[in-house]
Amino acid sequence: MSTIKKPALGRGLSALLQDSNLDVMNKESSPRVGSISNILVSQIEANPFQPRTEFEKQALNELAESIKLHGIIQPITVRKVGAGKYQIISGERRVRASILAGLNEVPGYIRIAKDQDMLEMAIIENVQRENLNPMEVALSYRRLIDECTLKQEELGERVGKDRTTINNYLRLLKLPTEIQVGLRDGKLSMGHARALLAVTDPNEQLRLYEDLLRENLSVRSVESLVKQVNQSEPKAINKSSNILNAEYLKQFETIQKHLTSQYQLPVNIKTKAVGKGEVVIKFNTESEFERLMNLLQQ
Repeated sequence: MSTIKKPALGRGLSALLQDSNLDVMNKESSPRVGSISNILVSQIEANPFQPRTEFEKQALNELAESIKLHGIIQPITVRKVGAGKYQIISGERRVRASILAGLNEVPGYIRIAKDQDMLEMAIIENVQRENLNPMEVALSYRRLIDECTLKQEELGERVGKDRTTINNYLRLLKLPTEIQVGLRDGKLSMGHARALLAVTDPNEQLRLYEDLLRENLSVRSVESLVKQVNQSEPKAINKSSNILNAEYLKQFETIQKHLTSQYQLPVNIKTKAVGKGEVVIKFNTESEFERLMNLLQQ
């Protein structure tokens, strides 16, 4: 198992673990706080603040095979919670794989940490993993803000990201649940999701999401569709004009939404003068055009 040196985390995991206030020498003989020692797996318990609750079985088995061959290259980090009792701060996956590999003990950094510090360390350690999906990152950022009472600037310092990046992830939590699940399951990318966020109507977001799944659309294609949707939204009517009164405007919006839903394409009804106007149905692909023609001929 190779190790990759991670960028500085600001006052994140590294700083918290190096805090001299946490490196208190243990009065007991061994192992001692502040050291790297071999710890019996029977003395280690899971982190109650671990944000990750699911571990892929195949990946764990692969890691276990690697540990059998090479051992544990990167020690886990634990806090001492009692005589012969330790709680994982980071490295639960390594512990699980070590048990599968038949190990009785694992190397670990021993620290003392408060619950709040431990929660922050666990989430930061988790969010630095390279294989997290965008929703896992977004939820971790939200937890750091809500549960660790961090501001976005402070969060950025902890995880080594700028405020714009942090905000882009947090905005994903505003998407409809179905799209969030798609992000989690890899059905669309972060770029797709950011494009969908440019649409304010959740129903339109879901319609575009279904289109991109059905047509396997690229990010650029989704951005183009989003632009069309935004351009087709009814514009504010000049109050000094007699083209549409309030009741007619209500019917106008209702009909436009109905046609958009019926054809599953952006529909824009434009009025030019009393009793005159045009209905514009936009399509982006040949398959959408063919589907529209079939619907109009029914």
